[in-house]
Amino acid sequence: MQLRYSFRLYPNGPQRSALAQAFGCARVVYNDALRAREIARTAGEAFPRIGGLSKLLITEAKKTDDRAWLGEVSAVVLQQSLRDLDTAYRNFFDGLKGKRPRMGAPRFKSRKDNRQAVRFTANARWKITTGGDLSLPKIGVVRVKWSRSLPSVPSTVTVVKDAADRYFASFVVETEPDEMLLGTDAAVGIDLGLTHFAILSDGTKIESPRFLRRAEKKLKREQRRLSRKAKGSGNRARARVKVARAHAQVVDARREFHHQLSTKIIRENQAVAVEDLAVKGLARTRLAKSVHDAGWSAFVAMLEYKAARYGRTFHRIGRFEPTSQVCCVCGAKDGPKPLRVRFWECQECGAVLDRDINAAINVAKAAGLAVSACRAQIRPILVPAQRVEAGTRRDGQPTVVGIPGLQAGERKSSQPGDDEGGRKAVEVSHDALGVLDGIEGLLGDQVLNYARRGTE
Repeated sequence: MQLRYSFRLYPNGPQRSALAQAFGCARVVYNDALRAREIARTAGEAFPRIGGLSKLLITEAKKTDDRAWLGEVSAVVLQQSLRDLDTAYRNFFDGLKGKRPRMGAPRFKSRKDNRQAVRFTANARWKITTGGDLSLPKIGVVRVKWSRSLPSVPSTVTVVKDAADRYFASFVVETEPDEMLLGTDAAVGIDLGLTHFAILSDGTKIESPRFLRRAEKKLKREQRRLSRKAKGSGNRARARVKVARAHAQVVDARREFHHQLSTKIIRENQAVAVEDLAVKGLARTRLAKSVHDAGWSAFVAMLEYKAARYGRTFHRIGRFEPTSQVCCVCGAKDGPKPLRVRFWECQECGAVLDRDINAAINVAKAAGLAVSACRAQIRPILVPAQRVEAGTRRDGQPTVVGIPGLQAGERKSSQPGDDEGGRKAVEVSHDALGVLDGIEGLLGDQVLNYARRGTE
């Protein structure tokens, strides 16, 4: 499997200038190639191939006065820029054919984009020095902050500059799946939310950190300072970087939270089930800021790849499963409920359910997982034990567990005004009370009174 490892780079002044030149040259070649293909498309001609574009836009362009500065950077960076454009077009056409999710057509790059990147392959002869630095052609030896060791020798490195003027070295390495974790019988369903970020089927509720909401005061202050600076001035450029760094701190904190929580869940459970949420649709509602602050999609993606990495099972159930409408105790569907309803009572079995825990248990059941006891049942109803063998049937109809003779359809028919259904309900109630009278000496007064209230 392929894994990406990113490490912080600390280039000095001349190295920053060299990287800026590399970013600019790669961007110009990318835009020239995109323009050439758009001209061919408008004229109804076939798209020029990458080999012809390389000869025209790199080799021949270096000989002209307008593009002579392309020779000041590594040629591998320019070649990789053309391959990136070719990949963008391939993904776009595959999306139109339904082979992958649809995405937009390639667009021209700008020097004001939040992210600038160049890629060095093995042909560029980059290397990691014995001192632990990164040696890049025509840039120099750049200091790297290694937070962990690479599992294998990478073939390419991508140097990325983000909006906060931070530099990163990104390595994609081929590695075998990690050593499998110790097996466990635990399985968990996860219901994602806003008040609580995640609710597990075992009853655990994980509070939402709300990183963006907590940082809003600082973000507003820095944004206000930015708006007061004159456009095009150095002060405005420095203020822009401060705003970007404030946002980067929020992003980093959220990512760290997602990593820690996803790793904990994967280590403790053999199987994990989550619901496929319509995040794009929710992001167009009044809850948009809170939805983006939670970062559900990134968290689920981490669960998925970590499950594959450590030999766990990952399930994703459909978004139209009525997890909040079905009782996890008896399976009866009680219908939709507004968000303000956090607890509800099942009309069939009488169990009082926590909306979120009930949904998490139903997520696990929909994925075919055997979860632990239903902790969503807040006020259980004590029902007399069966007097006949479990699983028996009467008149060809399944009986309700605990009260023989009460058929699944009879409870629904016992509505006010329905004499037959009312008589059946009364008969069942008297039958249950008779059983309680027979075991009065065994239960004791306190338990008996509780049982009578539950039956009546």
